[in-house]
Amino acid sequence: MMAYPLGPLGLPEWDSVRLSLEGIEGLKRTSAGQNILDPETTELWVAGRVVDRHQLLAERFGKNEKTKVVGKLQRAGAGAPGREPGVSEDEKKAMMAFYFKKQEEAKYIADNAEDEYLHSTWADPKQLQRSLRGQGGSLNVPGMRL
Repeated sequence: MMAYPLGPLGLPEWDSVRLSLEGIEGLKRTSAGQNILDPETTELWVAGRVVDRHQLLAERFGKNEKTKVVGKLQRAGAGAPGREPGVSEDEKKAMMAFYFKKQEEAKYIADNAEDEYLHSTWADPKQLQRSLRGQGGSLNVPGMRL
């Protein structure tokens, strides 16, 4: 009443809250009326199957308090509702960034793997000469003392 002092209920005539309080007929003129389902013909869908109207959920899913059952209401005869995605958008973006980074690392390793051995000490063509002169590195040559 303090927020909307006008009108008999304190709400403007076009407000969806006032229309819902007055009855469902008032909601048919608005976009909110599209979301209202008839309680007599609505079906409850859980895990891709219709739950029988007279069956208790405890009979179908057990009495475990930690069980979470997510259901959707659908008009009768409309078929199964669309499934929820397995991962959220944020998780999907994080996974894509991780796999992109991994792919870039694999590309870098593949490009540099061909020449990487040239920088190791065992691939140095002058290693034998240096070791024979005693300039570093150790090469075991039978019959020679260094």
